[in-house]
Amino acid sequence: MKRVVFNQKGGVGKSTITCNLAAIAAARGTRSGKGSRTLVVDLDPQANSTRYLLGAGADGLETTVTEFFDQMLNFKLRPKATEDFIHATPFANLFIMPADAALEELQGKLESRYKIYKLKEALDALDFDQIWIDTPPALHFYTRSALIAADRCLIPFDCDEFARRALYTLLDNVAEIRADHNAALVVEGIVVNQFQSRATLPQQVVQELRDEGLPVLEPFLSASVKIKESHQQAKPMIHLDPRHKLTGEFERLYENLTTEPRSGRKKRSA
Repeated sequence: MKRVVFNQKGGVGKSTITCNLAAIAAARGTRSGKGSRTLVVDLDPQANSTRYLLGAGADGLETTVTEFFDQMLNFKLRPKATEDFIHATPFANLFIMPADAALEELQGKLESRYKIYKLKEALDALDFDQIWIDTPPALHFYTRSALIAADRCLIPFDCDEFARRALYTLLDNVAEIRADHNAALVVEGIVVNQFQSRATLPQQVVQELRDEGLPVLEPFLSASVKIKESHQQAKPMIHLDPRHKLTGEFERLYENLTTEPRSGRKKRSA
């Protein structure tokens, strides 16, 4: 199963959600509690997922996703295999194809050469139980490549009116990718992040999404300063504090994703 975590808006928790769900998959991937062999693919030049899972080990990596894409532009007699760009993390069963800032420089060249299906071909050939793809906050070559490569799409959402309005454009863009390039792509649902249960506005905005018939997933992920500690220590919540409320929410969200069938996006009323 390949999932992409995507939103064109920045600061909604894409990397946090990607890494925490992937860490749970690696630790407790099946109902029996046996971990799944799991890969995170970081396509964001900010490399937040890379830093989150590797910590100081993210510095000075020689093989990253940048070199993976660069090979597509520069013919080599002996190109590296996709596996050569994958690194083990400190966590059992969890691996990453890391990003770096140089990834940004290749975007225009890759777009013009129409290498849009290369990521899908590479990931399809890998032997992982689950693949989670983190994306930059833009709709361009890397995010399109991820949406073409994935089976399911998760959309992080912070409870903001502007974010709600932008969500409709995002869903239309995903639908266009599905129609033109990846008919099997399913919008698995909207992940409500940094939810404040005692505030009126977040509840109102989420209810409006439900009234529109959009697939809002549960549980909502609570706002917590603990997640900043998780980032700082480069430990996903399941490894930092397994009994924390937010860890439990991530675990229940993962269980819901892996045990309940998901249909695609529901049609909005006119």
